[in-house]
Amino acid sequence: MANDYVCNRRRQVLLVTAPPHRRPSVAGLPPSRPGALVSHIEDELVKRIHRDLQDDFDEELELELEDRDYGAMASDAPADASTERKRYFRELFRLQSELVKLQDWVQHSGHRVVILFEGRDAAGKGGVIKRITQRLNPRVCRVAALPAPNDRERTQWYFQRYVSHLPAAGEIVLFDRSWYNRAGVERVMGFCTDDQYEEFFRSAPEFERMLVRSGIQLIKYWFSISDDEQRVRFLGRIHDPLKQWKLSPMDLESRRRWEEYTKAKEVMLERTHIPESPWWVVKADDKKRARLNCIHHLLGQMPYEEVQHADIELPARERREDYTRHPVPDSIVVPEVY
Repeated sequence: MANDYVCNRRRQVLLVTAPPHRRPSVAGLPPSRPGALVSHIEDELVKRIHRDLQDDFDEELELELEDRDYGAMASDAPADASTERKRYFRELFRLQSELVKLQDWVQHSGHRVVILFEGRDAAGKGGVIKRITQRLNPRVCRVAALPAPNDRERTQWYFQRYVSHLPAAGEIVLFDRSWYNRAGVERVMGFCTDDQYEEFFRSAPEFERMLVRSGIQLIKYWFSISDDEQRVRFLGRIHDPLKQWKLSPMDLESRRRWEEYTKAKEVMLERTHIPESPWWVVKADDKKRARLNCIHHLLGQMPYEEVQHADIELPARERREDYTRHPVPDSIVVPEVY
């Protein structure tokens, strides 16, 4: 099953796998020229993109699997890969069961949690957010992924549009990018002035201290990805129709300005790493390990415990003599194609 899926997805990246003399110019791939070394480099790149497709297959199955079913996932993979995949799913399900306990405790205790996920494009922020929220109640744990500010928001206090997304008692809010846009993309792309940039660094620590004083627990993660790994992931997005929506012109420009983003990140970590809300760096070149490490660390940041509940009993259905069920008209029934 997995092999069929990967084979189908490979057809979508034929531009990458075509022989050099038949392949059009593709940004990011080595130039087409003779030589065993170049051929080896290209082969390794293609293998890495295919491994990324295998990871996509795993993502599609995660929601369909129960804990007892994970063993079937790796039945068609090589022995070493099978062992790694089994371990990944075993740990993921175990950690997700702990997240359910954490959610229950947060709701029961009235705790308020804000978690920021920052990092370069394609660093895996969305992937770990998906694994955290996958089995949780969206009324308790929700994601805030704000678009670019509109004209009105640009005239407001910078932090104002984030405040409305902060949690009430018993809620967890995950920010997929946050107010740190100003320290990163806005700085590098010239979307803010030097004065606005400096004001951000004066205000951000105080804003976060205010949140903590109000009773919000604030946790900040930076997902660290290497230059080479980002390149491979971007190539995967370029040549995979199911991923192209993830790639924007801004992403491509951020790739070109890698070194400027590095400097902006270093300044940001230095100036906003405070005792009340320190930064935590997740090594993210390996997607699966990054997810497990981040969730494991997150669970360790809160003193949650299992909440005891009364046993639940399913009530018997009431049956009335005058009850009748009217048939549904065929004209409004969805066709059973599958």
